[in-house]
Amino acid sequence: MVSPSQQDIDRDLGLGSRVTQQSRKRFLNRDGSFNVTRRGLSFFRSQNTYHSLLTMSWLKFFSLIILAYFLTNVVFAIGYVLCGSDALHGAEGRSLSEQLLEAFFFSVQTLATIGYGKMSPNGIAANILVAIEALAGLLGFALATGLLFARFSRPSASIVYSRHAVIAPYRDIMALEFRIANERSNELIEVHATVVLTRNETEGGKTIRKFHPLSLERESVMFFPLHWVIVHPIDGTSPLFRVTKEDFESSDAEIVILLTAVDETFSQTVHSRSSYKHDEIIWRAKFADMFQPADDGMISIDLKKIHDIEKV
Repeated sequence: MVSPSQQDIDRDLGLGSRVTQQSRKRFLNRDGSFNVTRRGLSFFRSQNTYHSLLTMSWLKFFSLIILAYFLTNVVFAIGYVLCGSDALHGAEGRSLSEQLLEAFFFSVQTLATIGYGKMSPNGIAANILVAIEALAGLLGFALATGLLFARFSRPSASIVYSRHAVIAPYRDIMALEFRIANERSNELIEVHATVVLTRNETEGGKTIRKFHPLSLERESVMFFPLHWVIVHPIDGTSPLFRVTKEDFESSDAEIVILLTAVDETFSQTVHSRSSYKHDEIIWRAKFADMFQPADDGMISIDLKKIHDIEKV
């Protein structure tokens, strides 16, 4: 028999009691990131460059690659200029700015192993610098290619959650509902949902944070080609039974969601997380119909309507 205290430990989602009691922010952001800061490690130990390069946005990734490419050529261009005015055969620049510009484009050709033949290194210093840059170019382009491939091949889920959850009529009672859809054309199978209610409760004269797993009408679906309305019936066994909107707000309630699925393309498990705070839940409302008429016999939904709700 598990003690009540042990049950509370098992339900805290791995955040721990100190975090749940002291945090004043939502635990889980809408994009699935956690509001947790880790300190105390040195700068180098706390960095995970490979992970950051894989998980950052595409705009940041390409911006970083372009910046690194530009700075590398600038550094080598300065090195060629410092080697002397006769370090590069074929260079015609007289002023410092002209020499730097010629050295920059010579560096571009060397780094990319192009070599048009107009300019060539002269002297031991310039040749050593060319050898170093050629090695840096081979390693750099191999690394960039590997990162690019890893980013494309890394399986991930792109699940869109409805902007709001709703408290809607459901089979003569009420239910907490939100809906999700797959934004990509790939197929997700064996999609499983775990939903937890976390809120402040008074116990023994103290306000503590409690976690309550919510039972669902359906915890999993075998196939996920359209959308899925995830429903928690608010019956007599529900922690939301007889809870009002004001109770929900005063307890700083948050609905935390974890989705797991198998990406059929990669045959690997993917995850998605999100949450709803009390002010992101609309009471006495229902979701608008997403299905569209299908004259050709095909089932069709309009994903633009996934956030649409109607008052009841």
